[in-house]
Amino acid sequence: MPDVIVIGGGVIGLSIAWELAGQGLSVRVLEQGTFGCEASWAGAGMLPPGNSAHAQTSEARLRGATHQLWPGWSETLKSNTGVDNGFVRCGAVEARFTSPQSEPPELSNDIATLRAEGVVVEADVSEIRRRIPALSSDVETAYFLPDFCQVRNPRHLKALQIGCTMRGVELVAGAAVRRIETNGNRIDSVNAGSNVHQAEEFVFAGGAWAGELLSQIDVRLSIEPVKGQIVLLQAIPSPIRSVIEVGREYLVPRSDGRILVGSTEERTGFDKRNTAQAIGDLINFARQVVPSLKDARFEQCWAGLRPYSATGKPYLGRLPQFANACVAAGHFRHGLHLSPITAVLIRQVLLKQPVQLPEECLG
Repeated sequence: MPDVIVIGGGVIGLSIAWELAGQGLSVRVLEQGTFGCEASWAGAGMLPPGNSAHAQTSEARLRGATHQLWPGWSETLKSNTGVDNGFVRCGAVEARFTSPQSEPPELSNDIATLRAEGVVVEADVSEIRRRIPALSSDVETAYFLPDFCQVRNPRHLKALQIGCTMRGVELVAGAAVRRIETNGNRIDSVNAGSNVHQAEEFVFAGGAWAGELLSQIDVRLSIEPVKGQIVLLQAIPSPIRSVIEVGREYLVPRSDGRILVGSTEERTGFDKRNTAQAIGDLINFARQVVPSLKDARFEQCWAGLRPYSATGKPYLGRLPQFANACVAAGHFRHGLHLSPITAVLIRQVLLKQPVQLPEECLG
């Protein structure tokens, strides 16, 4: 019987398993489908900067803490597994198409908030245009974050799977948990297919499916799937080297000339099908932000289901109803980004170590 069973084999579940196994615990991960092939794989791998020393909100504290962890995690995974996850400091522009008469209040507020956190922000639009000459002349206001980073999701997930295996983690694919058996205030076992799995501790990290699963034991998490569609273009040479964000839409350039264009937010249940309307809108967005992308080659498109939390924060920590169960779910658009700090926090909770962040960061 393993020390810990992690339910969910996306980036959150795999990161938790890798972290716990690094502390000498025996871990089994149950994944209903194929490891790392849901929202974790579908995202763009964006890693915004933060500084937890001066953060004023739980979101900023998590962002600052995970920002500190990413370089070390990436280097350790690479040295242990031989897989380069593509971690790179690429910088990012946040831009707006607006009237030249006034700067949008949301950018002014963003800049002030980020600087108060101790995040480096460059707000000279002429300098941003010099740095990214392909940026549309219709962009009126913008700021640049030089410490913004990115990773390549599929490579990172591959590194985590190899790293988990090397640390002795048992990875069980095609193991959809159908029933949770309880005994008083403890989880006794989970049933996946015809197999019963027991452990001392259970961690529920099932992404968009976590709320539905836990509802059977009267744990109510306000988590729902939100579909995000993404387009992959290819432009060699690439007209941009930094991420460009316009609100919730973005362009993420890869080193091989590919550019990810995302992303929609659609409440369609568990339907992951791409639609012509959404894909057309994303391509038009890319052309609006970087006009030269009209000549880019369309490569493919896909969609993922993000776990949206109605609280605006992920659920992290002990389930109060059960003495041997934790949850790590509801990260919405930030699952990959927050996966290192999530793994560290769950490890601290399970091993009764001093928790790195205040209680307000635990859902």
